Amino acid sequence: MSNVNELPAAGFIRLASILAPNGPIPVSKSTWWAGVKDGRFPKPVKLGPRITAWRVDDIRALIDRGAA
Repeated sequence: MSNVNELPAAGFIRLASILAPNGPIPVSKSTWWAGVKDGRFPKPVKLGPRITAWRVDDIRALIDRGAA
């Protein structure tokens, strides 16, 4: 979780910035989406028809809980 400091202060981030190796959460895409489905990980926000993102505040809260 060394990349936590690289998260923006506020706003939205895409999945590539959340998952390792570029992001702080070391899980695969399939594990992430299964976690979103069962409520372990935050729900995404649709910013457009082909743009899915997550609130930075939700990701920081996830990391602080140690749920990743």
